[in-house]
Amino acid sequence: MSLFPSSSPPQDATARKNALMRTVTEELALTNAQQLMTETCITKPSTSLSSTEQTCLSQCLDRYLDAFNIVRRTYLGRIAQERRDAADQAHVIV
Repeated sequence: MSLFPSSSPPQDATARKNALMRTVTEELALTNAQQLMTETCITKPSTSLSSTEQTCLSQCLDRYLDAFNIVRRTYLGRIAQERRDAADQAHVIV
């Protein structure tokens, strides 16, 4: 069975493909962040985390979330600006 049925319009197939690509990209980013945090913070693997490791992981997660929020705000701002620019151009053309 195909992921993109032949009866669906090309736009639908493209949208589904883009959504799948976004999901995979997000999962890869999260996996990379987890790996970096683990390699950085867990220096002596054992059955439990030391207080130093817990603190390090907590701080890494805080920095990751801060960076994520900055990127998110910037991206949403860019989209909003592009929409305003497109609306302005539509008014000029008419």
